[in-house]
Amino acid sequence: MNIFENFKLLKSDMIQNGWVIEAFPFNYKMVDYIILAKLYQEHEKRPKYALLKTEIIKADNTSKSLTIPANSNGFITDAKTLREFFNIEYSKNIGDILKQFENHFSIFIPTQINPNKPGNLKKSMISSLSKSDSEDPEKIYCFTVRRNPNKESRSLFNDNKSRLLRPNLYLKFKEEPTISFCYSKNIIDEKSDEEVLLNFSKRT
Repeated sequence: MNIFENFKLLKSDMIQNGWVIEAFPFNYKMVDYIILAKLYQEHEKRPKYALLKTEIIKADNTSKSLTIPANSNGFITDAKTLREFFNIEYSKNIGDILKQFENHFSIFIPTQINPNKPGNLKKSMISSLSKSDSEDPEKIYCFTVRRNPNKESRSLFNDNKSRLLRPNLYLKFKEEPTISFCYSKNIIDEKSDEEVLLNFSKRT
């Protein structure tokens, strides 16, 4: 069994359930991290043999992060990158130490999407999804839904973000992929599910 075999299972579950991102916690040397596992999109350049990409974020300082590809054999990067980010001291047996590190990391990798996440994981997912959708990550307050022109499908990023932020409203439009959810960064703009549905029905 490969060291990151769980990433294969996780990727399969993500694809099957329409998710492009998953988050899970990781702890190493008494430091907490948030791990975002992301599917490569068609327009993205994917390194050879990469299964998915991982964004590793320091939980106490989310401005510090490292994005590296990974596959079932481990991280696809050089030893120096891992050493510097995770503060792994250099030694003559660094190869063995990095293998131990990856073995430790593998314990945290889930095999399935977990819909019930603590706030910090959910927040990091939403921020990443917004950025991937060329949206301001502070736009988290849903105020309306709209039907896309030319019957274009909503982006997977908008879809996943809405599943996280407005799960009940999302279910109302789950089977209508041409409808996107619109967000504001001002809480005063936010509308309840009932208001969004009423306003949408008036327009249609």
